[in-house]
Amino acid sequence: MTTTQSGQSGLPSERVAGGILPRVLTTFDMVAIFVAIVLFITNAAVIQSAGSAAFGWWLIAFVLFLIPCAIVTGQLGAMFPGEGSIYLWTHKAFGPFWGFFAGFCAWWPGVLVMVATGTLTISFLGYVFPGVGSLSVQAQGGIIVLILLLAAILAVLRFRLTQNVVNIVFGWYGAAVALMFLAGIAYLAKGNAAATNPWDFASWSPSDPHGLNLGNWSFFGLAVLALLGVEVPLNMGVEIKEQRAVTRYLLWGSLAVMAAYLLATWAVMVSVPAGKSASITAVADAVTIGLADWLGKLVALMLAAAFFVITVVYNYSFARLIFVSGLDARLPRVVSHVNKAKVPDVAVAIQTVLAALFTLIAFVLVPIAADNPGNAQTEVYNVLQAAVTVIWCLSIVVLFIDVLVILRRYPEARRLAHPAVFWVASIVGALASLVGVISTLSGSWTPLISNNAGKLNVLGAEISYGTWFWLVGGIALASLAIGALLYVLGVLVAGGSSNTQDA
Repeated sequence: MTTTQSGQSGLPSERVAGGILPRVLTTFDMVAIFVAIVLFITNAAVIQSAGSAAFGWWLIAFVLFLIPCAIVTGQLGAMFPGEGSIYLWTHKAFGPFWGFFAGFCAWWPGVLVMVATGTLTISFLGYVFPGVGSLSVQAQGGIIVLILLLAAILAVLRFRLTQNVVNIVFGWYGAAVALMFLAGIAYLAKGNAAATNPWDFASWSPSDPHGLNLGNWSFFGLAVLALLGVEVPLNMGVEIKEQRAVTRYLLWGSLAVMAAYLLATWAVMVSVPAGKSASITAVADAVTIGLADWLGKLVALMLAAAFFVITVVYNYSFARLIFVSGLDARLPRVVSHVNKAKVPDVAVAIQTVLAALFTLIAFVLVPIAADNPGNAQTEVYNVLQAAVTVIWCLSIVVLFIDVLVILRRYPEARRLAHPAVFWVASIVGALASLVGVISTLSGSWTPLISNNAGKLNVLGAEISYGTWFWLVGGIALASLAIGALLYVLGVLVAGGSSNTQDA
């Protein structure tokens, strides 16, 4: 097989990963992983600024982004269920460099999201123990590093043991969402009027200032960003017990995520005053207001545990991308090392160190040098998170292109649906992903960084640019350049070449 046809031959990781890593994942495990990756329940509070039209934006995002992602991922996972998901699929479509580059774009966000999950863990602990929330920025950074280290320890234990812990906390996560919904029902049952009327369908009208129109397109972007990660569980493709788990986790996981976002959004909307509903901890406030203070604190503890375990899931699932890159000589071989428990421990360690480093920069070093430590930490943290969000959305665009190229290249492969379905899903999903990119660049995540140098009006949608745009866009572009450089350096250090033959 020639190098120009390397996408049609097998990568070393396809041949050997299954013999190194144990097959332990069931459909339920995959659903739990999917929910951990995709469901950030705090987004149910963030989207409250849209009013009752938030439900419309959720539904549009489900149809135009989540479902297309699931359709495409299901087809690619059925054809090539190997380790590495988008890394493997893009290699099949475009060859070694683009496979690694797409894998990098999918991997890099996972590292910094672990910092975000650590921050959310602290936020919910602070809801129960106010002293935690009043700690200095530097002290909070130290706690996040500790969370990252503890999560790494759990991530390198025997995978079945770690996954059992994830499944238990997955149950708590679901129970917390159920309590939010019950709290909303209880609040209304007491004769209280809804803080914001969730049934005000007139506000969905495009003519309404807060309606479903291009002037409010940033809410669609927010919903898209809240649904990223559909393909991530298939980073562990060879560790799945049964092939049918691929399509089943996509079905049940998607339904679980859609239900959770809608129920939690409704609960916060009806019970939490509009002035407080967009707060991260508003999902716990809803339970406090609707049921009882102690139950609100219990939900906060459950969510703190959930986000800690989500940190674990992000670490072990994204570590598989480094692992396969080592097996395929795209990175030094040492990164594909596994411990006695058959877990890629070096990859987990690399991610933990990187996440801890960024935590120290954002929460310790920059605040120390700044006049206002809190503002400096917020600025650095938000810019970094926004930049990796842009990169992640771009990787999803690649995912939608992959499926069209691969289906054309492998006409004999079994299709889960008519080819037209994949064309529609890919076009719609890719456009939705690009909206996520533009939305992130256009809307500053913090009032501390302006984005008002100018505006472009595209079909009624205003796209702003300024300091935020250039910072986020610049870091995203620099990250992409680093990804390309890593491929060159990694291949050289690994003793391979950019034209490594895979046959």
